[in-house]
Order: sequence, then C-alpha cells, then structure tokens
Amino acid sequence: MREIYLDNAATTPVCKEAADTAYEVMTVEYGNPSSTHRKGREASRILEESRKKIAVCLGCKPEEIYFTSCGSEGDNWALRCGAHLNGHHSGHIISSAVEHDAVRQTLASLREEGYDITLLAPESDGTISPASVLNALRPDTVLLSLMMVNNETGSVTDIADIVKQVKRRNPSVIIHTDAVQAFAKVPFRADALGADLITISGHKIHAPKGIGALYIRRGLAMKPLLYGGGQEHSLRAGTESLPLIAAFGVAADLAFQNMDIYVRQMKERKLLCENLLRERIPNVWLFQSEAPHILSVSLPGYRSEVLMNYLDGNGIYVSRSSACKKGRRSHVLEALDLNRKVLDGVIRVSFSRYTSEEDIIDFCTALSKAASTLAHD
Repeated sequence: MREIYLDNAATTPVCKEAADTAYEVMTVEYGNPSSTHRKGREASRILEESRKKIAVCLGCKPEEIYFTSCGSEGDNWALRCGAHLNGHHSGHIISSAVEHDAVRQTLASLREEGYDITLLAPESDGTISPASVLNALRPDTVLLSLMMVNNETGSVTDIADIVKQVKRRNPSVIIHTDAVQAFAKVPFRADALGADLITISGHKIHAPKGIGALYIRRGLAMKPLLYGGGQEHSLRAGTESLPLIAAFGVAADLAFQNMDIYVRQMKERKLLCENLLRERIPNVWLFQSEAPHILSVSLPGYRSEVLMNYLDGNGIYVSRSSACKKGRRSHVLEALDLNRKVLDGVIRVSFSRYTSEEDIIDFCTALSKAASTLAHD
C-alpha cells in the first residue's frame, strides 16, 4: 500500500541533504565545539557556519541566533525571560486564544506568578487584528506574544504591522512571535519585522527533530532559561547538538534558496485539494487561509477521529489538530466559534515540497469514499 503523508505541519520528512550532513558530523566531525584541540575547533567552525546560514535565512546577524532543542523551548524562553526583562516581575501580557500550547501553558505559569494575561479572540479568518492588540494595550503591558502563522488553520497574522503600531504606542513592550510555521513558508525578515524575539524550528523545514532557534534582538538583556556552561554566549547551557544544528543549517539554506519554487508548489497542491474536495463532497467545509501548506477540512456530521482512522487504514496520514493535542479537541477551532458539527469533523491536511499531485488526488478520492460509506449524524 502506497503511503501518503499529509501531516507536514506536525513534522516533515528529513531531506537527504540534512540527513547526510547529520551523519557526517556524528561520525567524522564529532568533536565538542567547546574543546580547544583541532577536533573541537573544527566542530566550532561547523557550529558558527550553521549559525550564519540560519541568520541569512532569518534576516539577522549571526550573534542574534541561539540554538534550542525545539520551538517549544524557544517559546518558553521567550515568554518566561522576556516577561522579566527590564526588571519586571509582574505586569500585563497580551497574547491570543489561538496560540500553540507551548505559549498557552507558559502563560498559565506566568499568571500563577502574578502576571495579568489578556488572550485576544481571533477574527473570523483566524487572524489577530492590530486594532484588538491596541485596544488591549495598557501602560503596564510588558510583553506581547502572537503566532505568525497558526499551526491549525494556516491563518497569517500581520506581525509587522502590529509591531509597528505597538512600538509607536509603547516602545518598551517586548514583542515575541512564534514563527515556527512561517519560517520558509511566508516571507519575512527579522531585521524588517521589528519583533524582539522570534521562535523557529528545524523539523518543520525538513531538518531533524530536536533542533530549533530563538532570535534575540541585539541589545536585549535576555536571561538564560538553562544555566550551566558557557555555550551559546552563556545564554543556553549544554553541549550543542552539532549534528542537528548542522543539518538545520543545510535544510534552511536549501529551503530558502528554492523558497519561491517550493511555496508555489505547495500553493498549487493546496488549491488542487480545495477544488477536488468541493467537486467531490458537496457539503465539505474548507477554512480559507493564506499559508501555503495548511488546510483545515471538515465533513460536518462526521467525527474527525473516524475520518482519520479510515484514511490511516488506507495509508493516508493527516491529523485532527496540532500533534501536541494528542487527539483532544482543538482550542484554536473552538475559539473561532464554529458550528459544533463542523468542529467535530475537522481534519488538518498539510503539505510540503514532497507532496505530489497524485498524493492530493488519492487523498480526495479516499475522503470522498469515506463521506459516502461511513456513518454520520
């Protein structure tokens, strides 16, 4: 049975170039970047070359890139330490009701410490409007954290416009954006965006799992999340995972060199999927969004877990919502105040540069069969 992988928002297959690089670093250039002998110096060179590659892709200086283990660590670091910048140990934080759980749960922890948290409701298109942010802004607001591309709906929030307006009103507010789903999918540059902190992750762009990065704007007096050695300019303790870092650099370089081509391919696959589903399933519900790689689909009256099991049995892999939810109902879709039958029938389909037209056709055929054969309300 041919496998069709359409869960790329959860994780992407590792590209050969990244896998080969990781293997070579593990088996040949295996030195500790902190060691002062030749093997260590060579490892340090690879580390800094990889940092430069990520910086070029993100549009910032290499010294503004700090490697992490994943996007969730970057979000935790940005929120916990960003909230405490400038000596703040209480105050007001603005975020949204549709953030990733790495942000939501960290905010819940900060609320227990005494911070006042405002969670903004999304617009009908899933984005967060600049007007809602400005209306929530207060003199004691110390931090703003908003996702650039929503991981479940694909909605793209205009972070650049929000940063511009917030900084004009209150320049001291620290602004973080989770750009994990935006990196190499939606064009932006850190030096033009204006955000103070930006989270990215490797396994969404065909690098291995276990590697990410946090952009920290130069001049920001950020505190470490992890204490110990002097790695990452003494801001992130622990021996660097050099094989994963090198693979991340290669994957990012490849993604950005061909970004126009890859994004166009994903947009074409998404459009094909939308058109075929409308043709074949009369009552299908599709959430319209700008991200090229994420499509939320619902068959109202059907159960998403039943649809997923049917597709899984046919070798087609999609998800119900964020992989981190592990089957629980999506807080993102609930925040959009969807009809209950629509909400209970949502599956997320997500594409990568490896998604073929044949994959899309076979998925739409299978979902159409599911709609005609499975029991529903």
